[in-house]
Amino acid sequence: MDIIEQARQTLKIEAEVIESLIPRLDDRFISLVEMILACNGRVVVTGMGKSGHIGKKIAATLASTGTPSFFLHPAEGIHGDLGMVTSHDIVIAISNSGETHELLSILPALKRIGARIIAMCGREESTLTRNADILLDVSVTHEACPLGLAPTSSTTAALAMGDALAMALLSVRNFRPEDFALFHPGGALGRKLLLTVENVMHQGEDNPTVTLDKTVEEALFIITAKGLGATTVVDSQGRLVGLITDGDIRRGLEKGHDFLDKPVDTLMTRTPRTITKDKLAAEALRMMETNKPRPITVLPVVNKECQAIGMIHLTDLLRQGVV
Repeated sequence: MDIIEQARQTLKIEAEVIESLIPRLDDRFISLVEMILACNGRVVVTGMGKSGHIGKKIAATLASTGTPSFFLHPAEGIHGDLGMVTSHDIVIAISNSGETHELLSILPALKRIGARIIAMCGREESTLTRNADILLDVSVTHEACPLGLAPTSSTTAALAMGDALAMALLSVRNFRPEDFALFHPGGALGRKLLLTVENVMHQGEDNPTVTLDKTVEEALFIITAKGLGATTVVDSQGRLVGLITDGDIRRGLEKGHDFLDKPVDTLMTRTPRTITKDKLAAEALRMMETNKPRPITVLPVVNKECQAIGMIHLTDLLRQGVV
């Protein structure tokens, strides 16, 4: 068998294995979901060898989608790590044969602790299955390995069943993108959904503002000094009354230099688009990109009294990974 044909055969076998799992989603699966939803503890996933690697992934997926979970190495469990398991926990034990020595060694202790045991197993008649509260049948007729030795189809089946469980729980919990972002603050989604305008805006001494009594030339000095390409114009109470950008000044220069001595209100844009500090940074980006008649690069930040308390620039958002 040539290289491509072997690869295709492997994928075909494993795809068929996943398809075969669908009719096995029965009342036992529903009971497990209900059991986990009612659980006051955590889901402990355990497995040895390749099943252990799959177990780590399942535990990580559960934890990141709203189900408190961790992986317990059964060999380490024998030597003290069983202390992490409580009577409130649910243990998902993964073993294709159901006779994995290390798993069977911790079963008596798990029973004594009082944890519920779920067998994710490939054999209905096995020691693990007989000692479990619920069986998730992940049996396969044969491995994709042409030698029939390397765990391939069996680990794929376990992984897919774990994903099915995690996604069913996610759906029932009404888990939202915001919840996912809370557990992934370092990722792009976290930055998009958790970062607020306040986190990235320029404020205090870095916030470019001029008062109504200033000239366009003085506004230009502020724009140059602060480096944001714009300045807000405020009244004596600090309330926003307008915005001047470097683009406004460049367009004015095309008509001559005499306008530089004029008051800022002769050049400023009145009632510019604004945003408040509590809004998501992603919303600020959307406002900039969808502004009519053309996109903008800065947004004044105002409070409830319409005071100009900050400014946010497009580059600040891009630098933070808000896309």
